[in-house]
Order: sequence, then structure tokens, then C-alpha cells
Amino acid sequence: MHTEVLVIGGGLGGVAAALSALRAGRDVVMTEEYDWIGGQLTSQAVPPDEHTWVEQFGVTASYRSLRDGIRDYYRRHYPLTEASRAAAELNPGAGYVSKLCHEPRVAVAVMEAMLAPYRASRQLRILQPYQPVDATTDGDRVTSVTVQHRETGDQLTLTAPYILDATETGELLPLTGTEYVTGFESQADTQEPSAPATAQPLNMQAVSYCFAVDHVDGDQVGDKPANYAFWRNYQPPFWGDRMLSWNAPDPRTLQASRRTFTPNPDDDPLAVVADQRRTGGDTNLWTFRRIAARRHFRPGAYASDICLVNWPMIDYLEGNVLDVPDAERHLQGAKELSQSVLYWLQTEAPRPDGGTGFRGLRLRGDLLGSTDGLAQAPYIRESRRILADYTVVEQDLSVAVRGDAGAVEYDDSVGVGMYRIDLHPSTGGDNYIDVASSPFRIPLGALIPRRIENLLPASKNLGTTHITNGCYRLHPVEWNIGEAAGLLAAFCLDHGVSPRAVRATPALLSDFQARLVAQGVELSWPAISGY
Repeated sequence: MHTEVLVIGGGLGGVAAALSALRAGRDVVMTEEYDWIGGQLTSQAVPPDEHTWVEQFGVTASYRSLRDGIRDYYRRHYPLTEASRAAAELNPGAGYVSKLCHEPRVAVAVMEAMLAPYRASRQLRILQPYQPVDATTDGDRVTSVTVQHRETGDQLTLTAPYILDATETGELLPLTGTEYVTGFESQADTQEPSAPATAQPLNMQAVSYCFAVDHVDGDQVGDKPANYAFWRNYQPPFWGDRMLSWNAPDPRTLQASRRTFTPNPDDDPLAVVADQRRTGGDTNLWTFRRIAARRHFRPGAYASDICLVNWPMIDYLEGNVLDVPDAERHLQGAKELSQSVLYWLQTEAPRPDGGTGFRGLRLRGDLLGSTDGLAQAPYIRESRRILADYTVVEQDLSVAVRGDAGAVEYDDSVGVGMYRIDLHPSTGGDNYIDVASSPFRIPLGALIPRRIENLLPASKNLGTTHITNGCYRLHPVEWNIGEAAGLLAAFCLDHGVSPRAVRATPALLSDFQARLVAQGVELSWPAISGY
């Protein structure tokens, strides 16, 4: 199968890349290994992590259309109260992690609708569930990618002049021989204040299997997981307690912090202010990533709020899932940890009334499109990352380093983003790394591999370090990366030039940036303060 732009991976970056290339008039084939497109927002079930100003600026026009579409979907199809339906900035889950917490399936429906006209005209073909298993190269160009059906094993060989790696873990990089890095770089290599003295390529952020629960009458407890005893007593050296407890390190201070958990509080969802500048929001774990607040809906529509569990206690620290022979064992271990967390919540978790166990907690795998009750896919925080023409380092955007100067203003900007450098505990035994950052730009140089000419990163696999991945990995930034990569491929086809030439030639770079702006991509930040 041949196309003009091949997008391997249908997560947020992949969807944005496909849309961008399609709107530029190019034919696209996109593959996705899971049943849902949308990646971390859908198959991984993680509500969007976004910055304070997301409702005003700092995201692309197409990402704003996605957010608006999610709200409109609720208004059209859900039994909202009149007050909630009228709320301009409706937050269906009234979660504190984001101004837009919602059920994952709604985001799937909206993205499918955004792509529907192109599928109908056959300008876009989506292959599901397919994952890449092989690739061929000729010198510094990728000539084909072979993908395999997840269930039947059938294979297809795909060719295109431009190939975008939008997989969650940079799967095409080893398959194509593209130079890449994983884990911690050394301080000698990057000069980053938070980097270790020596490189640690197998020291990566934890993966997690998220799940959703509600709380209803009756006993919802299932079978005890086989490895429950191990996880019940599991205690990393830096944790200060067992992971299966309400105690965990505060991500910003690393001091011991106690969380609370109160199912179905009688709160007013319209009064919730989701702003992580004020608070991390994770003190009360029920409302932290709540994806359905029952009081947004007509009485009786929901028997309970619905809570998305993506908490510190489900971070799997026992091993990596990249470039190791036992990756599948660790993925299974991450599932077992999440299943054990659920069982602990149902049977042993201390309650505010002095009792133990919330036996009415009910697993809601039906909302996540899975058969085992967990998210379809593991939440991947860290990917393989290309060795790029330009690598974003901590000192480019750290408030401690840059101060009032703000982040480095790259002349080759292809978008913007904002989030604290937020690194979860790692498989090498590191605690949280949390560094205040300034609103930053996305440099085109970070999208260009040092050697390969026609492969572009379109997800978390661009030229960042382990440290700066912590703020370039979030939902709106991944979307912007994919959107820029898709338009770059189309622009190169239009002009018969390489991505490297676009960056190196002022006239081409100016023309490309003008196309980004015309498409609704912001290349710089307005003057803001208080970040």
C-alpha cells in the first residue's frame, strides 16, 4: 500500500499529524494498534494535562476544536442539567487535574468525526489494529514499514515519501536504525542541573495501567489478584510507606503527603476551579481525575460519579518496557499492580469513618473499551527520543536557570507548550523530579533526526532529554508536535525539499511558519506572568 504521508501510530500526535497533512491536500495512511485512536486521551484513559491559559491561548486551533467538540458532544447527547449545559467552560468530570475531564469514549467520537470526511473520500485510510514490526531503508531514507494485524498476524508493507513515527514509544526508531536515546542522559552530555553524573539509558519513568471506578450499593469485590500479597507490602525505598496506602511523596516537595479518598462528595461541579498553579489537585484522589460528576446531569442519570484512577500508587517501578527482553512481563506486572490497587481499595483502604474498604467500588471497563476492566493501553510517559538537530534541554526553560528572561525563544518555532517539568518516579529508583518551567516553544530542529531524511517524530519521540520530556509529553504539546510534523511533510512534498532544508533556508522556514500560523498554530506566547 502506497500513500503520500504515512503516519504510524494513531495517538494524539498521530491524529493531529494526519489531520494536518490531509488539510494540506495530501493522501494519508494512519495505523493504530489499539481499538481506539487518541492514545493517552483515550486508549490510555488519561484526562488532558493542560496549562492554566488553555481556554484563552497556548494551543493550536485544531486542538481547541477537539476540546470544543468534546463539550458540544456532551451538550448534544448527555442529560446535562440546564445550568451545566449553559456553562461555557463545561468540565464534565469536574476533576481538579484539568479544565476538561471527560469520559475517554467521547474524545474517540470527536476525533473520529474530525477524520470522517477524509475517510469517506478515501483521502485517509486507517488501519486498525496494526502495529509496526519491520522496516527497510536505503541509505538515509526509510523505504517501507511493515505492519502486522494484532489478532490475525496478517502483514502489510506500506510505502510513502514521508513517514511519521507517532507511536507512543518511538517504535520506528530501532526498526529503521534511526539514532535515538532512552532514559537519563548524563550531565556531562546535556549540562542539565537535574541530570545524573552518568547516563542511565534503562532508567525511565514508570508506566501505569489506569482504570475507572464508580461507587454503588452492594458488594462489588471480585477475586483477590494472584500477586496481591507482593503488591500489598511493596515499598520503594524513597516512598516512606507502602505504595498501597494513602501516603506518598508530594511531587513538588518530596515530603510525605497524605491523600484522602471520599467517593461521591456532595460538591457543586460548577464551583470546581481546575488550576494547577493554585494546587496540584491530588489531595482528594476521588475528585483529582474524576471524569463524570453526577451532579452535572439530571437526577438519576448517574448512580455515582466516575473516578479515573491514575494515582501515584499505580506507577510500576519494577522494570522497563523499552529495549528489554522481558518487556511483556513488566507490562503484565503493571496490570497486576493496578488490579491489586483496586482490590486494596475495595477491601483494606482506610475510610474516613474509621472502617476499611470501599466494597461498593465498581470497575468500569465498559467505559474504557476493555475486557479486563483496565485501560486498553498502558499510560506511557516516556518514549524513545530521536537524536535531533536540536535537543531541548532543561536550561532552555527552567525558571531557576532562566529567571525573568523566560524560555529560550527559538527562531524556528513550530508551536508552543506549557507545563512544569513533571517526572514520575523511575525504574532506577529515582523519586519525582519537579522543576518549574516557563512557557516554551517547540523548535523545528527537535523534529529533525540528525541523519535520516524522511522520518519525522510526531509524538513524545522528538529531540528532548529525559528531563525536558517531562513537559513536552503532555496532551496539547503532543498534538502540536504531530500537527507540525504532518504539515512539514506536506510542505516538503509541495516544494520538493527536505525537512532539514526547510530549517536551514530562511525563506523556506518563513513560508513554512506562515502556513502553520494560517492553520492556527501559535508560534510564540503573549506577555504573561505568574507561571
